[in-house]
This record gives sequence, structure tokens and C-alpha cells, in this order.
Amino acid sequence: MSTEIKAPTFPESIADGTLIAWNKQPNQPCQRDEVIAEIETDKVVLEVMAPADGFLQSISKNEGDTIVSNELLAIYEEGDIAEQPAATAEKTAAAVTSPATTSKPAEVDTVTETTTANNLSPAARKMATEQGIKPETIQGTGKSGRVTKEDVVNHSKNLASTATQKVDSSQANATQQIETMSMGRHSKRVPMSRLRATVAERLVQAQNSAAMLTTFNEVNMQPIMKLREKYKDAFAKQHDVKLGFMSFFIKACSEALKSHPEVNASIESNDIVYHDYQDIGVAVSSKRGLVVPVLRNTETKSLASIEKEVRSFSEKARDGKLSIDDMSGGTFTVSNGGVFGSLLSTPILNPPQSAILGMHKIQERVVVVDGKMEILPMMYLALSYDHRLLDGKEAVTFLVKIKDLLEDPTRIVLQV
Repeated sequence: MSTEIKAPTFPESIADGTLIAWNKQPNQPCQRDEVIAEIETDKVVLEVMAPADGFLQSISKNEGDTIVSNELLAIYEEGDIAEQPAATAEKTAAAVTSPATTSKPAEVDTVTETTTANNLSPAARKMATEQGIKPETIQGTGKSGRVTKEDVVNHSKNLASTATQKVDSSQANATQQIETMSMGRHSKRVPMSRLRATVAERLVQAQNSAAMLTTFNEVNMQPIMKLREKYKDAFAKQHDVKLGFMSFFIKACSEALKSHPEVNASIESNDIVYHDYQDIGVAVSSKRGLVVPVLRNTETKSLASIEKEVRSFSEKARDGKLSIDDMSGGTFTVSNGGVFGSLLSTPILNPPQSAILGMHKIQERVVVVDGKMEILPMMYLALSYDHRLLDGKEAVTFLVKIKDLLEDPTRIVLQV
């Protein structure tokens, strides 16, 4: 039974996608729910599954083509593919024995060649035989197309000239290849993926449309590190997930956003939209580019549930399984460049959000505490914000609130 394979229905925020890969080719066996094609959109890669055991009968779209919602991609044949090769062989045999491929043209060619071979003067025949030239390859200029001795001489010169040109061209190409190899300079041009192009466009848009400014502070990570060291085994046993730093930062941001609702707001036209919930996006690096899955209602979540969601998003990003819903919305974003060793950076806003927090590498530094020098594990924090909505006072006090909560994590639990 034949079935039409169509593109998935795209959300309203996505106009089209690009067919980036056919994982199966026509007449190649497929199993039910096996991925047969991948469509890359501005946000995620959508997978097209096989509806049943069978094979692709024909393909309507090629890799690199632009795809819209519910567009026909291929015709799928359900059932065993074992019967297909026999049918293909019958079609091939029929094509070979069809009237269009009978031996009549070959007979005409033979007659033509014989006629040409007999249309040589005795002197021309002798010279052609001595030089090993086939008579049928010589163009005659004599009466009724008769091949003369001069025709053989001219044909021989043309053959010699062509052979010389081929040798020169071959030598020139070889010389050029050797020079290129000796230089050791190579370039490769690869089309930009839709996800990478969209990320680039949004980053430029953020810089061009917002009055972006960044304020910095530093946080002493020793209290959290001691807390993790004390309870990490019990936490992992109880919740089946490791206790990391990200959950502390997300909870600290949630509490700070409650105290500073303007940081959790966004600008739409000439209006300011305030949100009574905290949906915090976590920037994650994947093989296809930067993605930002969103944790919903973080103000109501425990540290364990946040850690589980972050782990789930990381696995989905690694496997390319993030959905559109996973990355839709968000009122604030946290980006952790510290996992790659970044000591300090200025994160770029994720429109239409008005602020983003940058985490960085934990590094031991000499810090003055109560008039004494101590070596403490310190982390720089960076808050980039839209100055159209937030003044310096709001941005700085918001970042200080996060710092205070992290340096005394008990306040996160007590929500004070």
C-alpha cells in the first residue's frame, strides 16, 4: 500500500525549513518509526518517521530544498521490499528490449564505416595503414567525399597536435597540484545551517535594537561548594541526580526576579509587559549551534527538579531532540561560559527579554575579607540588560541580590 510522506506541521512562528538529509534512499528497507528524513528549521531539527515497515518508492524533494508545512516529501510503500528488486529488473529488461534500442542503428553505423573505408585513394589507403589510422576517422575532401593522401597527412597532423595539447594540459595541472600541495593552504566553503543563520540574525538584531549595557560583580562560591560537598551523596541518593551549581543560580535568579519585576519584563512596541511568573532559559551549546531551552515556573521548582530538567535539556540538545515547545518563550536567560573556561564575558540579550546573566569560571583569587587576605573560589558575574527598560540602579541592585543569595544559600531556601 502506497502512502504519502509529508512534512510535519510547523508552528506559527516557523514559516519553512530546509531538508538537510535523507537517511533512507528509494528501495532501501525501513522499519516503523525509523527516521527517514531530517528538516532543519530556525529553532530545531524535525525528524520524519517511517509510518510502517516498508521502503521509499520515490522522493519528491532533494536535500537542500526549502520545505513548508505538510508539503509532500516522498511516496512510501508499506510491506516487504523483497518483491521490489524483481519488479525493477523487469522494467530494466523491458527497457533494453524496447523498439528504441533495436540493432538497426548499429547496422547503419556499420554500413557507413564500410563505405568510408572503401572511399580511399590507393595512396591514401597505404599511408593510413602505415600510420595505423582508421580510415573511417578521416574526413575526405575529394570528389564525392573521397579521402586523398593530403587528407591523411592533415588528419595525422591534427592527431599529433591534440596529443601535444593533452600532454601540456596534464603537465600544467600536475604542476599546479604540486604547487598547491607544497603551499599547504586549503579552503572549504560550507553552507551556514538555518539554526546558525537564525542565531546570527537574532544576535545582530539584539545589538541593533536594544540599548545594551553590562554590569559586573563577583561572588564567593565557597558557601555553595561546602554545601554541595556536605550533601551531594545524600542528594544524589534521594533524587537520583547530581547537585550542581546551575540549580542554585536559577533559584537565586527566580528570587531576585520577584524582588525586581522590571528585570522580568519585556518591551513590546510602546508597552512594557510584566510577567508574574519566571520562565528562565538556559543557554546550551549543541553540535548544531546555540540553543536556549526554557524551564517553566522556576519560582515553584525545587533544586532537584531544576537539576533534572537541566540534565534532560542537555541530553536532548546533544541528541538533537529539543522540540519547539522546549525553546519557546522565556522571561530571563542564564548563560554559563565558565564550563568552557571563560573568565569574563559580556553576554548578548535574548530578545525580547530585557536581561541575561553570564556565569563564568570559578577561580581561586586573593580577596580581602574583614581586613585580611584570603584565598577564595571566586566567580565573576555579568548582567547584560536593556537600558531602555532598566536603569543602572535596578540592574546593579538585581545583580547584588543574586550575589547575596549565592553567598548565603540558606536565604534561597528561606526565600528571604
